[in-house]
Amino acid sequence: MTVNVGTTDRILRALLGVALILLPFVTGLTAGSMLLTYGAVAVGVVMLVVALTRVCPVYTVFGFKTCA
Repeated sequence: MTVNVGTTDRILRALLGVALILLPFVTGLTAGSMLLTYGAVAVGVVMLVVALTRVCPVYTVFGFKTCA
């Protein structure tokens, strides 16, 4: 797999991933809907995995690269 996620993109994805994972537990915003809770955590985990591996499947499909 070819690396296609740059440093800035990687940092933003990691921050967003952590925020999405913590959001349902720190705030009560999604307490009424388990679907929103699980959805936020799932998207957060995907963002962290992409940040760690530096490979985004969506970028691969569309031919995008944010790394130099």
